[in-house]
Amino acid sequence: MARIDHPHRTRVLAGAAALLAAAALAACGSTDPATPAAAPATSAAAEPTEAAPPIKGKLRGYTTVKELTAAADLVVRGEVEAAGFRVDEVLRAANGAAAKAGDKITITGLNGQVVDMANMSKLETGQKVVLYLAKDATAAATFSTLSGDFGIFDLTGADDAAAATTRSQAMAVSGLLAEDPAASGKGFRTTLGQLRAVAAQA
Repeated sequence: MARIDHPHRTRVLAGAAALLAAAALAACGSTDPATPAAAPATSAAAEPTEAAPPIKGKLRGYTTVKELTAAADLVVRGEVEAAGFRVDEVLRAANGAAAKAGDKITITGLNGQVVDMANMSKLETGQKVVLYLAKDATAAATFSTLSGDFGIFDLTGADDAAAATTRSQAMAVSGLLAEDPAASGKGFRTTLGQLRAVAAQA
């Protein structure tokens, strides 16, 4: 008996075949690694994230001069020079650190030479300061300020009455022997004589 194709059935089969072909093409396209839609995710995953540079020194927050002094390996008064830091007075030396008046020591961070400048202001030639320092374990006569600007007090003179002011307002202690929460983030001002007294008691 001869087969008679129904026109409606033929159209349905043709449509189904077209749909299957379209689905197959879509599936192939979704696995193509060059598909534009997948490119942003692949690119973002491949991009390396730049690691933050390591920070030198004992980085932490300090609330008092007493706490800062106890953590320092060396506390010195002196002047920043082009070739380093000239020590005029040693307020405290601990943990094997040593220096004397007239010594020249290297301060990491001086003139932008190390990686932790984001955490430290620039020490410039002629500045007279008291520095709270951590010794470098790998280099002699080399130190870094404790937690960047926490370890820097700017001076107006060399006598006991000379004003000693924290370099930074944000990165600063808030008291001499006891923390003053109301003064936090506002900087701290004392005298060189008081810094000497705290260092002598440490």
